[in-house]
Amino acid sequence: MKQVEQNYRTGALRIAEVPAPRAPEGGVLVATRVSLISSGTEKQLIDLAKASLAGKAIARPDLVRRVLHNVQRDGLRPTIEKVFAKLDTPIPLGYSLAGEVIDIGRRGGAHAVGDRIACAGAGLANHAEINAVPKNLTAAIPGAVDDEDASFVTLGAIALQGVRLAAPTLGERIVVIGLGLLGLLTVQLLKANGCRVLGFDPNAERVKLAEELGADVAVRDGLREAAGGFTSGYGADAVILTASSKSNEPINVAAEISRLKGRIVVVGMVGMTIDREPFYKRELELKLSLSYGPGRHDPSYEQSGVDYPVSYVRWTEQRNMETFLALVADGKVTPKRLVTHRFGIEEAEKAYSLMGSGAPHLAILITYPEPKARQFERRLRLAPPPRKAANGVAFIGFGNYAKGVLAPAVRKVGKTSLTTVVTTTGVSAGHAAQKHGFAVAATDPAAALDDPDTDTVFIATRHDTHSPLTAAGLRASKHVFCEKPLAIDAPGLADVLAAAEISSGVLTVGFNRRFAPLLRDAKSALEPRTGPLVMLYRINAGVIPGDSWIQREEGGGRIVGEICHFVDALTFLSGSLPIEAQAIAARDHADAVSILIRFADGSTGSIIYTSIGDPGVAKEFVEAFADGRAIQLDDFRRLTVTNGGKSVVTKRAQDKGQHGLVAAFLEATRGDRDPPIPLAELVAVTAATFAIEDSLRIGAPVAISA
Repeated sequence: MKQVEQNYRTGALRIAEVPAPRAPEGGVLVATRVSLISSGTEKQLIDLAKASLAGKAIARPDLVRRVLHNVQRDGLRPTIEKVFAKLDTPIPLGYSLAGEVIDIGRRGGAHAVGDRIACAGAGLANHAEINAVPKNLTAAIPGAVDDEDASFVTLGAIALQGVRLAAPTLGERIVVIGLGLLGLLTVQLLKANGCRVLGFDPNAERVKLAEELGADVAVRDGLREAAGGFTSGYGADAVILTASSKSNEPINVAAEISRLKGRIVVVGMVGMTIDREPFYKRELELKLSLSYGPGRHDPSYEQSGVDYPVSYVRWTEQRNMETFLALVADGKVTPKRLVTHRFGIEEAEKAYSLMGSGAPHLAILITYPEPKARQFERRLRLAPPPRKAANGVAFIGFGNYAKGVLAPAVRKVGKTSLTTVVTTTGVSAGHAAQKHGFAVAATDPAAALDDPDTDTVFIATRHDTHSPLTAAGLRASKHVFCEKPLAIDAPGLADVLAAAEISSGVLTVGFNRRFAPLLRDAKSALEPRTGPLVMLYRINAGVIPGDSWIQREEGGGRIVGEICHFVDALTFLSGSLPIEAQAIAARDHADAVSILIRFADGSTGSIIYTSIGDPGVAKEFVEAFADGRAIQLDDFRRLTVTNGGKSVVTKRAQDKGQHGLVAAFLEATRGDRDPPIPLAELVAVTAATFAIEDSLRIGAPVAISA
C-alpha cells in the first residue's frame, strides 16, 4: 500500500510502498477514502524534521533533558546510538481521515465491516491507504456527512475542545485570534453556540472567509481598537488563540483586550511568556487546551480502549469527534468551504511542495481509490530469497534494542541471512528491511513463522506477546530467541513449555548477564566449592513513569519484565534452580523491592532493586561469598576476587553478554553446542518472578513451581 513518510533526521519526504497493517486488538482496520493535511500542524512537524540537530534541540528542550538523563544512566555511546536510530526511523504523517471499516480486531468496538467512520490520531490516522486505529479514536459518520467533510474530524474536535474550555454562554462576545483551519472552525462552532464573534488574522483572504462563515466582525489589523468597539469598551468575555506563532504578542494582546475576569484559551502554538500586569489587574483565567479533549495522551483510553464514564467526563475526545460530525450533519459547520486543493495519494508529494512554496492554500485533501479496487499485502518482498545454505533469521519486533544490539550481534556471528522483519506498522517494517538488509518487510508474524526460508526467529515485541509468539514459533519448528521475559503469566509459560517439549527448535531467552565475561570469571573464581553461595545483586534501576507501557498490562511490570534478568544471573552463579522467593516493597514504591531467593543447593540470593536512587550511582553491583572466597562485580566493568586475604582486580569495557548470548544461541541452532540456557532454568527463572509478585501480595514466602 502507499503511505506518506518523512525521515525525521533529514526531512526527506516520500510516498512509500509498505506492507498493510493488521487489525489492532481493541480497534479497527480502515481503508482510507479521504485524509486531511493540516497546513499548520504538519508544516511545523516538517519544518522540525528539516531542522539541524541544534535546531531540533532548541525546539524540543524536553527531549534534550531526556537524552542527558539517559547519558547519565546508560553512558554516552549507547545513548547516542539510540538517538540516531530514532532519528533515522521514518515517521508517518497525517492525523485526520474518513474511511471504511474493512476488518475488526478483538474488542474492536461497535463498528461493522463496511461502516463509514472518521478517525483521529497522529501516527494512527495517517496519510495511508490502510490504517489501524484504536476504537476510542473513531466515530461513525452520519449519513448526511460526506467523506471530505468527515475528514476534518480531528481539527473539529480540537476546535470544539477549545470552545468547551472557553465555556461560552449565549450572547457572549468572543475574539478568535488566528483564522487558519482551527480558527475558522472555531468561529463556526461559537456561532452555533449563540455567541457574537470577532475574528482576527493578518491574511485578508482568511478575514473575508471568516465573515462569510458567520463572524460578526473580522479584521486584519487594529485588533485592540476593533475589540474595544465590538465589546462596547468592556473587553472580550473570552479570547481563543488559534494562531501559530513563536511570538509572545498574541497571548499578551489577548490579555489586553479581555474584560475583568475574562477567559483566555490557548489552542494554537504560540509563545507563552506573559506580561503579568494585564493578567493580574484583570484577574484573567488562562487555560491550555489538550488537543482533542479528555483522553488525549492517556494510553488506557487511547490504546487500551478504556472509556471514561459520561457522568464524570461528559466530553471525551471521541465524544467531541461525534459532536463535531453531528454539527456538520446539521449544517452548523461547513468544513468543505475551507478546502483549497485536492491530490490523489500518488501525488501527495505535490501537496507538501505546495505547502512549502508559499502559494495560497488552506485545507488540502488527499484522496484514495475505492477500497474494493485496491490490493493489500501484509508482506512485501524487497530482495530475492536468501541462499538456503545460510541460517535464515527473521525478527518479529524491531525496536531500538533489536536494531541496536540483537541485529548487529547476528551480523557479527555470520553464517546467517536476514529473511523477514515484522513490525506493527508498514513504515517501520519497510525502513527496517531497507536499512538492515531483510528480504521481506511485513506486519503479520505469520510472514516469518510460515516462511520456509526462515530457520530462526528473534522475538523482540512487547512483553504480553512473547509467550504466544514463542509457542507459535516452536510449533512451527523454528529456533526461537525470545527477548526477556519469556512470559508474563503462568498460562503463557505453560504454553511455551508444552511447545518446547515437542519442538525440534532451540529455545533461548535474552538472559544475557550470564554471558558477561566478568560474571563468568566470577563464577570460575567461586568454583570448585563445597558449600552454598551467599549472593547479593543490587540494581539502581531508576524511575519508569507509571503510564509507561512496561508498567501497564502489556508490559507485565518491572518484576516480570526486568528482575528476571537478575534472578537468572544468580541462578547461573549458583548453578542451582530457585525454589522459594520472599519479597517486600518500600512504602509507596512498588518497584523498589528487597527479594530473598532460596536455591535448591542451599544457596541464597538477595536482590535489591530500587527506583529511588541517584542515577549517578552505577546501575548494577554483585557480591557473592563461598568457602572463604568473595567476588565483587561493579557494573560489569570491574571484578574483584578476594581469596586468602589477597584481592585481584580485573577491569574491562562494560560487556553485559548480549553478543555472547546471541553467538551461543546461533551455534546451538547449527548443532555445534547445547542450548545456551537449559529449558529447566528458563522456566524456573520465569516462574520465580511470578512467585516474587505473589510474595509481595501475601507478605510471605512463596514456593517456586516450575
